[in-house]
Order: sequence, then structure tokens, then C-alpha cells
Amino acid sequence: MIRLKTIVAAALIQAAAIVSSLAGENLGAIKSAGVLKIGTEGTYAPFTYHDQNGKLVGFDVEIGEAVAAKLGVKPEFIEGKWDGLIAGLDAKRYDTVINQVGITEARKQKYDFSDPYIASKAVLIVRADNDDIKGFADLKGKKSAQSLTSNFGKLAEQSGAELVGTDGFDQSIQLVLTRRADATVNDSLSFLDFKKQKPDAPVKIAAEQENADYSGIIIRKGEPELLEAINKALTDIKADGTYQKISEKYFGQDVSK
Repeated sequence: MIRLKTIVAAALIQAAAIVSSLAGENLGAIKSAGVLKIGTEGTYAPFTYHDQNGKLVGFDVEIGEAVAAKLGVKPEFIEGKWDGLIAGLDAKRYDTVINQVGITEARKQKYDFSDPYIASKAVLIVRADNDDIKGFADLKGKKSAQSLTSNFGKLAEQSGAELVGTDGFDQSIQLVLTRRADATVNDSLSFLDFKKQKPDAPVKIAAEQENADYSGIIIRKGEPELLEAINKALTDIKADGTYQKISEKYFGQDVSK
């Protein structure tokens, strides 16, 4: 009986050692190869897109570069369409996805997320000279330019607005500017990007939702050492000013909170 217990105990220790080894296997492989493979869209400005010279640029791209540097490796970006981007993790096409992936309970069931690195809110945007609309309740009976299938459109409709359908943020903001719509409910990050590009555009935020949505760097489950390393990298780039510099470049302010 004693011998059997000894054998069982030894087997458990060996199994634990194997699990521990496998848990750190991918981080070890990344460091050995000297490359962090990152899945991204490449078509989602200002987060991940191609500039006029065809170079992949954007907020998420620079975050990925900074995280890779802290890991002591180079980033390799692998582009793909959003519909299959996260599934690419399952196929092991890359080690992580950095592409404004919202942290949701459904996704957390299957994947692990880093600490949040960017926050966004639904904001109510109106012309700068509009003093009638001060909150979401003031949308009742007003025209709101919206992508009809978006959550922002649903929020505007719930607030009593008459929806004017658009293809996205750019068209929505133009309808507000040309007075063909009274307002648009949209993403705070998109608004910050727009104002960074066109600071003199006569539009303003009249109100914002209280609760923010957060995005994180997403990886496969079962890679705790990689997750810990990514979280440390994010902490470090915030501490040394790298994050602030990237954030200011694309949005004109810190967008981590």
C-alpha cells in the first residue's frame, strides 16, 4: 500500500511538471524564435490599416510592436478578415490577436484576455452650435445618423430618435455636419480620431454613456506564462510613457481609462 501511494504521488508530480512545462511552452517557443506572431485586420483605421505607402500602421499595430519589444522579440503581423480573425488562434496561425477585440464573457469562456489596454464609450455627437440636445433623452423626435444594425443605432432608437441609415461613422458625422441629421450616437474612439484629423470640425460630444467597453490582447487558453508576460509588457509601456505617446499620436489623449 505504501509503495502504491509512492508511485501515485510520483505520477502526480510528474504530471504536474508536464502541465507546467506545456503551460510555458509557447512563450518559450516565441522567445526561441525571436518572433511574436500577431493576428490583425489591416483594414480598421485608426487601429490597424495601411498608410499611403502601403505600410501597416495604427494604434494596435504600435501597441503590438511595443509589447513585442518588451518580450525581447520582433512582431510579425498576419492579416486576416475579422470574421475569421479570432478563429485563427485555434488554428495556431499566430500567438495572439491585437485588433480592438472587446472583452466579453462569451469570449472569455474560450480564450484568455490580457488586462484591458483601451476603453471606449458610446457618445452622443451633435453640431457645435446645437444647444437643444444635451443628453440621450433629448434625442426623442430628433434624427440620428446611424448604422442601422449597430448597438449605437439601437441605443439611439431606444432614446426615441428617428434613425437615418448610414454606412458607418464617416457618413454619420457628415450628415450631422450638413444638418441632414441632428445627431449620431457613436464610438468615443472614432470621435477622438476624427477630431485629431479635423480639429476645426464644428461637432462636439453632448453626452456619453457611464459605462465603458474594454478591449484586450487575446490568446489561447492554457498559456499563463505568455499571458503574464503580455500583462507585464502592458504595465511597462504605460509606466515608461510609451503607451501615452502612442495614445496621443492617434487620439490626442490617454484612452486607457
